[in-house]
Amino acid sequence: MRTVVVGRTLMALVAAVGLASSGGTVAAAHGWGARALTCTGGEIGSGRYSSITVAGVCSVAKDAVVKVAGDITLRKGASLDAQSSPSTIRVGGNVVAHRGSTLGLGCQPRAVTGNSAHPCVDAQGNPIEDPSVFSTITVKGNVAAFGASVVLINGIEVGKNVTILGGGSPVIPWSVKNNTIKGNLLVSKVTTNWFGALFNQVGKNVILTNITLVEDHPGAAMAVYVVQNKIGRNLFCKGLSGVSGGFVPGAVNTVGGKALGQCAELAG
Repeated sequence: MRTVVVGRTLMALVAAVGLASSGGTVAAAHGWGARALTCTGGEIGSGRYSSITVAGVCSVAKDAVVKVAGDITLRKGASLDAQSSPSTIRVGGNVVAHRGSTLGLGCQPRAVTGNSAHPCVDAQGNPIEDPSVFSTITVKGNVAAFGASVVLINGIEVGKNVTILGGGSPVIPWSVKNNTIKGNLLVSKVTTNWFGALFNQVGKNVILTNITLVEDHPGAAMAVYVVQNKIGRNLFCKGLSGVSGGFVPGAVNTVGGKALGQCAELAG
């Protein structure tokens, strides 16, 4: 299975299409005082914040420890890269990405997971194979994206639901991979280059509807990949360009309830 690494440079370019960043700095001082933070550009460093609003092209600093009591909100056209450098992020509320935004959460040690993990990258954008280099991201509430340009969620823990409605990119693949989601995973009305729900543990349902692939991504055969997820309740797919269980013969999704629609044959 093809592993796609989207580093901070490409993430910034995607966000810059719809956002003229002034190259500004984070609009609140770092430190451990719980205060609201607005990032208009640059890195978000270690700190304890009441909330974070992303209003520009922003990334999380290497090895930063970020604790947010409330929500992380991406405004229209903004970019948050928390999937290139290793970091520890704990969010007490929700992560919400609005129209045209770019959201990347989580990187993992590819050499350890063995299931097409999304690795952290070095300053040149090359994958880091060191198994000690990874991010730890926990969201107590929901992760939601509404009309986002790019969504990449890799190896994080979500206490409630992951909901992705609308949006997509003609050039960048989307993935929801290696996550622990205690509620539901819902993806609907997305038109993008490639989409995969892979190796997740989902406590409730996985619902994938109306996902359209705009071109034949290398090796994808115009299919939405639904690969080796462990699902507590039901798996339902409808209106997808096509579906695939991956390249490993006999690999299936483990479903506690029923597999329905286009994904009826993708459960063991």
